[in-house]
Amino acid sequence: MANPSDHLHLAVALDGAGWHPAAWREPEAAPARLFTPGYWADLVGEAERASVDFVTIEDSLALQSDDPRQPDNRTDRVRGRLDAMLIAARIAPLTKRIGLVPTAVVTHTEPFHLSKSIATLDYVSSGRAGIRVQVTGRADVAAHFGRRHELEDLFVEAADYVEVLRRLWDSWEDDAEIRDVASGRFIDRNKLHYIDFRGRWFSVKGPSITPRPPQGQPLVAALGHGGPSYQLIAESADVGFVTPRDAVQAADIVIEIGALRQAVGRDDEPMHLFGDLVVFLDDTAPAAAARRRRLDDLAGAKFHSDAALFTGTAAQLADLLRDWHAAGLSGFRLRPAALPHDLVRITERLVPELRRRGLFRDDYPADTLRGSLGLARPRNRYATA
Repeated sequence: MANPSDHLHLAVALDGAGWHPAAWREPEAAPARLFTPGYWADLVGEAERASVDFVTIEDSLALQSDDPRQPDNRTDRVRGRLDAMLIAARIAPLTKRIGLVPTAVVTHTEPFHLSKSIATLDYVSSGRAGIRVQVTGRADVAAHFGRRHELEDLFVEAADYVEVLRRLWDSWEDDAEIRDVASGRFIDRNKLHYIDFRGRWFSVKGPSITPRPPQGQPLVAALGHGGPSYQLIAESADVGFVTPRDAVQAADIVIEIGALRQAVGRDDEPMHLFGDLVVFLDDTAPAAAARRRRLDDLAGAKFHSDAALFTGTAAQLADLLRDWHAAGLSGFRLRPAALPHDLVRITERLVPELRRRGLFRDDYPADTLRGSLGLARPRNRYATA
């Protein structure tokens, strides 16, 4: 795990008008702007002004649904989304320090394509790119591709996918580009490497067509709820997102994933575990509770999530984050229930409160995402000593 620190890390998870299904109907919402670049630029800019480590951007290969297994055909919810990778590429030149971590579904897609997309994002952002890998076993998603839908070992397949990504990012050594006009040599072909990966799901020769990214290895993140998803985090991720319900469970998760990392020989590598929380933030706890009830009434049902729901003030949330941080989590990924309302409460209320308590830094400590998270630039596995 990453070295413990008094400072915790913060990420914000961006999805549509917010994580509550009725958020698009809030007075502050901007449903007409959801599919515009300015909407996303405003949100990420707000997060960057508070020195949030990174944002994640949700994505999928099917329309959103209240049912995680199949379409729901509802018309009173936000449906449709832009491609997360392209949003990140559009936002990268407009930001300077914040990390950009789009979601990519690795089921039904090819690692060669994704490797060069993320490498390119790392170049466009000058070293602030990451990827959150996600799997899906839904039949309606498989129908888009004419492939199997009863997929076994989804998380094992995802681990192989990440291994291919990492090998492709290393397939160019850092000094493979010579660019010597006098000799007419642009690259040293001996420093481009075939990865020759052969596995159950992928056979990839390489090398990549994109030089090694500025960070060497862009950040790899994954969300886990236990079992095989924890194994994927332990084997393959730099950052794992987990969903404890309290500090005791957070401590148990840290121990469980730590044991899995030791079993696969990664216990000496730094890694972060972030706790996920959906947040309803207001200046008073009754106001936050009332807003949550109003959103539930608009949605016609009580809101549930895979992550714990927090409803209250910034000071109360800071108390919770302090306790969960003490339990071993190095950071938190906050999911604003409604945008921009809860994002602004994070940046203007929560972050100053955490700084007042000495729990969050005043500025970005580095220009790259790995640097901000205290993760070293990895050595290229193919480079000779």
